[in-house]
Amino acid sequence: MDNQNTINEIRSKIDIIEIIEEYVPLTKKGKYYWGICPFHNDKNPSMSVDSERQTYTCWSCHNSGNVFNFVEQIENISFREALEKLGNRVGIQLNGIKTNYNSKYNHYYEIYDLSQKFYQLMLNTEKGDKAKEYLKNRGIDEETIKEFGIGLALNEKDKLINYLKQKSYDINTLNDLGLANNENDTFINRIMFPLDDRNGRIVGFSGRIYDNSKMSKYMNTKETPIFKKGTCLYHYNASKEFVRESKYVIVMEGFMDVIRASTIGIKNTVALMGTALTEENISLLKKLSLNIYLCLDGDKPGQDSDLHNGELLEKAGFNVKVVRLTNDEDPDSYILKYGKDKFVSLVENASNYSDFKIDSLKNNINFESDKDLSNYINKVIKEVSTIKDEIRCEIILKKLAKETNVSYNTLEKKLNEYKSLDDEGKKKIEDNLIERKNVKKNKYERASLEFIYYMLINPEVIKVYDNKKLYFIGPLYRNLAAEISYYYHEYGEINIADFYTYLNDKKELLGLFNEVQLLDLEKEISDSTIMEYVKVISDYNISEEIKKLEQLMRKENDEEEKIKLLEKIRKLRIGE
Repeated sequence: MDNQNTINEIRSKIDIIEIIEEYVPLTKKGKYYWGICPFHNDKNPSMSVDSERQTYTCWSCHNSGNVFNFVEQIENISFREALEKLGNRVGIQLNGIKTNYNSKYNHYYEIYDLSQKFYQLMLNTEKGDKAKEYLKNRGIDEETIKEFGIGLALNEKDKLINYLKQKSYDINTLNDLGLANNENDTFINRIMFPLDDRNGRIVGFSGRIYDNSKMSKYMNTKETPIFKKGTCLYHYNASKEFVRESKYVIVMEGFMDVIRASTIGIKNTVALMGTALTEENISLLKKLSLNIYLCLDGDKPGQDSDLHNGELLEKAGFNVKVVRLTNDEDPDSYILKYGKDKFVSLVENASNYSDFKIDSLKNNINFESDKDLSNYINKVIKEVSTIKDEIRCEIILKKLAKETNVSYNTLEKKLNEYKSLDDEGKKKIEDNLIERKNVKKNKYERASLEFIYYMLINPEVIKVYDNKKLYFIGPLYRNLAAEISYYYHEYGEINIADFYTYLNDKKELLGLFNEVQLLDLEKEISDSTIMEYVKVISDYNISEEIKKLEQLMRKENDEEEKIKLLEKIRKLRIGE
């Protein structure tokens, strides 16, 4: 079995719908499944997944491919790693398959994995009893300790370093990874919480004091080639199946909030590595769900973060709700103080982000000041203009009219002014899209694209290509047609999903191949239509050849040679 056949076998045993649904919620509409495209800032589902062809296509950013391409891009891993990941899933090994594979960071993941196991071991020794007692008093039992891989860095300066040196890891690498500080352990006398990436691989640690030490409360791994704080969400990988079940994800501020929620059975949670969302965080969240519940701390900084993060999420197309905590509590302390039922009730009664934002606009407003009151009213109406539910809009305006003693009609008029501004903005965007769509190819390029499209779905068209020895416009068209012909004769059929893999190391052709896949043509084609394509493509070649001969003629001084060139031009024009 050769490489391509092994790869094809792996792909044939994988259902692309099943794989993509692990990252992006899909909804079946007609023949295709549709979802938010994770490869651009998509707000409306523009990615279709074809279960018959086993391919995906974004009709907005034009990203497309098979299951390997999807996993490679969404996981930000090499093609080889995507093959291994999916091969392991169906029990097929990749022995002997050679691809460009960079294993540079495997070494780092191994070190962090060993470190985490070492910290866990230390927690379970006699020296870990005090730390375990602390965790028990915080309501963290043995099951939770195992679930979250919690460990302990002992109060000894070189305990981990010596262990890793015995495993043949050099001190320079340990310094680079933030596990060592020269010849000493970085983390000393701290309870250790492993931090993992979106694939569940440990990429760092957060250490917490537990014995009234005067050291800083938390200490995190420094940023490394595999750990960038702004690109990670705590508990991301472990939350996936729970988010799929609940249809929403709760975003919290700290990992202790996530751990505490887990102890009461709420596991569809992630935590920020800091209070501000990054673009990378938003991209990761899109792969979980478009329904977000913000549950940050109840103090003013937490509320400000809810406002800021909610704004970012709404602009990115999420449906956002806010879980309002009371008395400056955080989720961890709230659950400990009030219990599961009250916290679940808060989640179930979460506010729409727009309601939360409107309520927050009252902060620091002097309702006796005409200027403050006018600013407040304008801000509320501006927010209402973004709400699509007309009934909600009316309810909010009536409340605002009663609250401010301004007539409903005046508020409604102002609302319509804001909406008309929005409509103008939308029209400009639509006009730009139409303008881009109207960029047309000439008839020769169009004929070449459509002929290649039919080569992919009809072997008879490949035979015409071979027999007529068609010469397409431009090297990309020529090379893609040649690859299709070769692949068909080599493997006996054209499977679109497998052909994507075949072109994986021919990046220059993938763009054109994607363009061909975006064509919306009939599946059946008559012989006469095929020959029309052949004629158009041939006419182009004749036209180009005539141009070359005419250029030669203009440069030619010998009259006899000019006559010969003229004769060639004549024959081309009459089709001889």
